[in-house]
Amino acid sequence: MLKMFIKKHDEAFEFEAGDLTILRELVHPVNDGLAIGYSLAHARLAVGAASLPHSLKGSELYYILQGKGQLFINSENRELIKGDSALVPPMAIQYIENIGEEELLFLCIVEPFWRLEDEELP
Repeated sequence: MLKMFIKKHDEAFEFEAGDLTILRELVHPVNDGLAIGYSLAHARLAVGAASLPHSLKGSELYYILQGKGQLFINSENRELIKGDSALVPPMAIQYIENIGEEELLFLCIVEPFWRLEDEELP
């Protein structure tokens, strides 16, 4: 029987990812013992900060919760604000910069689920 899974934000360990984003893995199949193919993280960047350019073997979906960011994907870039979603295709060089006046908060869904060995920093 499938059991309900709930994890509170503050129960997720916060760490600095390889791309310099501050992350909390909210849902991760390996860490949480779940039979799912994706992971969900809460990310934050200070005012003026940016993640390092990187690529993932899988796709990543950003959802902006607060602030204003400039998302760079390969040779394109677009401004994102609260409520915006953006899909990053597999193996695309990507990074996001906080261009607003408050902390940038966003969710990241990675499919297949995020693994350190699937992230490349050029």
